[in-house]
Amino acid sequence: MTRLVQNVLIVGGGVSGLTTAIALCKHGIAVEVVELEPDWLTDGIGISLVGAALRVFRSLGILDAFLAHGHASDGIDLLTPDGSLLAQLSTPRVAGPEVPGGGAIKRRNLARILGDEALNLGANVRLGSTFRALRQDGRSVEVEFADGHCRRYDLVIGADGIRSKVREAVLPEVYQPEYCGQGCWRALLPRAPEIERTTLWVGGKVKAGVCPVSDTEMYLFINEHRHSAAHVSDAKLLPMAKRLLAEMPNKTLQMIGEQINARSCLVFRPMESLLVPLSWHQGRVVLIGDAVHASTPHLAAGTCLGVEDAVVLAEVLNSAASVPEALQQFEQRRWERCRTVVENARRLSQIEIEGEGGSAHVGLMEASFARMLDEI
Repeated sequence: MTRLVQNVLIVGGGVSGLTTAIALCKHGIAVEVVELEPDWLTDGIGISLVGAALRVFRSLGILDAFLAHGHASDGIDLLTPDGSLLAQLSTPRVAGPEVPGGGAIKRRNLARILGDEALNLGANVRLGSTFRALRQDGRSVEVEFADGHCRRYDLVIGADGIRSKVREAVLPEVYQPEYCGQGCWRALLPRAPEIERTTLWVGGKVKAGVCPVSDTEMYLFINEHRHSAAHVSDAKLLPMAKRLLAEMPNKTLQMIGEQINARSCLVFRPMESLLVPLSWHQGRVVLIGDAVHASTPHLAAGTCLGVEDAVVLAEVLNSAASVPEALQQFEQRRWERCRTVVENARRLSQIEIEGEGGSAHVGLMEASFARMLDEI
């Protein structure tokens, strides 16, 4: 069978880029990945995943590795700030009857799983490298790299995140991420015995949550309303995070706050989102993941959208009659799902900022999770 594309360059070695490399290699396409950072995903603490992401991992043959190095469980407990049960959200087992409906993993562990699999399948991964310019002639893309050498590819995929340089290079309008009015504190802590699945404390001005990322560790996050996206200095990270949890009425959260220390990998990031209108491609350059649909973390679905992009793009490149047709099919299959997640996550952010009742929070989360059950 003659393939639409023989060789592909992926710019960005994050979750979306590496998953795309795996999916394309499984279809027999030669793949090269360039990643500006010299190490696999050094930034970040943990990643929470809905069941649809585990469904993708299963289709790519990496679910067992995820389960061995991460944690999967059923359901989400939503509590009021004082710890009273507000709701228990179900997370259907869309990856199979024996696979829990959601999970979480340390970011570095997931990067290692994806990177090892991409390399095993034959992808050429170059760290500490990126492109300088893209030039198209209708049949291929000539890429000039930062070190000066040039090479041609049948397709270039921009998977380089919310501040995508590929997006800047190929889209005529300048799209910038928008600050949502919240900052997120994240930390890695020893797993408390009572934390068996994702647990959220919602309904106040500050939202907190924990989720197991392994048998021995858990991922803590705190969402705080902040009027600006101003940087928080390293010296202020620890005392500010401890203060936020100390002021919450729930005893479990206060105990968790007491455990945060200099070894907790504490980070702070302002929350931003981005939804680029179609089209997501120009000629033979296409954008995926956070480069075109970056979600705030309220639904734990941003990573899922990125890995779904990977398998859908690989499928259409394997079945469409031409590259333009394949890229149009990709966008048509992804737009509504990605738009729903980005917009609903942004609405959840506003609900938290405005301090609306827990019922609004629960209802929107349930509706969003139901949408994620659909096949892609």
